[in-house]
Amino acid sequence: MADPPTGPLAGLLVADFSRVLAGPYATMLLADLGADVVKVEAPAGDDTRAWTPPVRAGISTYYLAVNRNKRSVALDLKDTEDVVLARELAGRADVVIENFRPGGLDRFGLGYDDVAAGNPGVVYASISGFGTTEQGRALPGYDLIVQAMSGLMSLTGAPDTEPFRSGISVFDVMAGMHATIGILAALNARQASGRGQHVEVNLLSSALSGMVNQTSAYVAGGVVPHRMGNSHPSLYPYEPIPCADGELIITSGNNVQFRKLCEVIGAPELADDPRFARNEDRTVNRAELRPLLIERLATRTKMEWFREIIAAGVPCGPINDVDGGVGFATEIGLRPVVEVGEGEAMVPSVRNPITFSGTPVDYRLPPPALDEHGDEIRRWLGGSTHD
Repeated sequence: MADPPTGPLAGLLVADFSRVLAGPYATMLLADLGADVVKVEAPAGDDTRAWTPPVRAGISTYYLAVNRNKRSVALDLKDTEDVVLARELAGRADVVIENFRPGGLDRFGLGYDDVAAGNPGVVYASISGFGTTEQGRALPGYDLIVQAMSGLMSLTGAPDTEPFRSGISVFDVMAGMHATIGILAALNARQASGRGQHVEVNLLSSALSGMVNQTSAYVAGGVVPHRMGNSHPSLYPYEPIPCADGELIITSGNNVQFRKLCEVIGAPELADDPRFARNEDRTVNRAELRPLLIERLATRTKMEWFREIIAAGVPCGPINDVDGGVGFATEIGLRPVVEVGEGEAMVPSVRNPITFSGTPVDYRLPPPALDEHGDEIRRWLGGSTHD
């Protein structure tokens, strides 16, 4: 590579047989941290290359979101020579990651058992929709289906609306992060044992874990949660509240914060009212408290209140669109956008959220064109290059 990686995972080789979102997001995180990720694509390319609009210079922004810092090689697993190259890549890799249907790579000699037989140190990560049981392996692993079947959609929306999906493929992203955690843990275990292992993640398990307090309400408390719009089942206030020109999110996480809120809005008596003195009281009596808060907040604009309430130490914030979210992160110095590549190949990208004091994230390569690095990778693996 022209610019060798310098991050904490520099020197690791990742063979990426995944596509769409969960797997590519995981491998981009590894690549950002310095791993050399070889993205193996079918001749038609990753599905997300065709998921448009929107586009940048004719390229899907969906694809661009999760594929920086990788090299691409197109291998046709129906072609005997390409299968040999794929096996050679997996045999050299520290990490193999795939999100085929469970067992889908076995027929090519690329399943965990076959790869580990020749490469016992490999950490082999598999991401599926519903696991590898007889019943689960037959189900298609789409994020929207998991949002529906996990119960998340039953929690999303107002009480009088139909269930809604999240605005992003939240469980694909979550499963990608869980896979990354599993891979790093297995690499650490390899330091002691010298052997790798098979890491398995599925979207449904990631969903049930990631729904945290809502799934705990059921499994530990026997309570089936329901849609509450923007309200919280266990805290109040913790929702948008109207001001003179729009809504402001106010989150009072404890009694001290609520008292400060009451003082800044000019209603200190509310903090001593027995209906509202404790969080559990406020949660039960939210229908009585909400109009009292609205009455006070309606006297000023949301940004006027934002500045005063934040200054008092109570968490709050306006509801932005994505443009506003990126803009606010920029305003407070988080530098959310990085430029990857140079000249016409430069792609604006969202910064990796992790900061290291000694081995910083680097941005070496823009998302690759299909088979952009095919010839160099084929030469390295010992195969013939394309004419």
